[in-house]
Amino acid sequence: MGVTLRHPQPIGRAPLRQPAAARGASRMVAKEPLSARLPKPDFSGLKRLLWPLLLVGLGFATYELAQRLIPYADRPIARVSVQGELSYISQQAVQERIAPFIAASFFTVDMAGMRAELERMPWIAHAEVRRVWPDQVSIRLEEQLPVARWGSEALLNNQGQAFAPRELTHYENLPLLSGPQRAQQQVMQQYQVLSQMLRPLGFSITALELREHGSWFISTGQGVEILLGRDHLVEKIRRFSTIYDKVLKEQIANIARIDLRYANGLAVAWRTPVAPTAAEPAAVQ
Repeated sequence: MGVTLRHPQPIGRAPLRQPAAARGASRMVAKEPLSARLPKPDFSGLKRLLWPLLLVGLGFATYELAQRLIPYADRPIARVSVQGELSYISQQAVQERIAPFIAASFFTVDMAGMRAELERMPWIAHAEVRRVWPDQVSIRLEEQLPVARWGSEALLNNQGQAFAPRELTHYENLPLLSGPQRAQQQVMQQYQVLSQMLRPLGFSITALELREHGSWFISTGQGVEILLGRDHLVEKIRRFSTIYDKVLKEQIANIARIDLRYANGLAVAWRTPVAPTAAEPAAVQ
């Protein structure tokens, strides 16, 4: 009889491997969540639209709030301060001029209208008007600086701009400038240049006239008239200065008129007859 012997399996030995899965079997894979597979919404267009609407709403809310608060913050004008060196107009005249505007409240007062009204005053060259919280108006004034008379009805400032105060009789000591109406600034500029050149010679200009044909005529405080002609005024005064120091200075009291319309010299008209040689036109070599 045949006998089959079985050996017992040792204790503690690792269990036998499971048989390998049959080839061709599929592996289980976890599916993506539905939210990850769906397309994400694009809110960029909505954001671009939302910001303008938000700003409009904020502006509207600010406007409404201001409208509600203004009645409580808007006060009557309690004080007007006027600053600036005033020599020709008074504080009272300024206050009377702006009185119709001050009847308004702090926010409703017409600042531009007040400034324009002040600058209509003949002696005001420039006015600056501003509000000062909570109930004041500050005014800074710059007066005209009269330099000369313009004809018989106006004065000229240092910029050659005419203005017409009521009383001109107090300014008869100012030089008298005259010429075409459009030439105010030109005459003022020539006056400033010629005055500066003649002052070192001891001459002061009391009148300067630009005549119709463009020729210039000067009257001096020393009683001497100077005819300049039309062109090269500075060059002619320089020539006169040279000849005056050398020839004419000692006889200035006897000179009535000096004619500088010559190309290379000048002619002198004497108050009383003098020696024939002195009466001849002086020439510059």
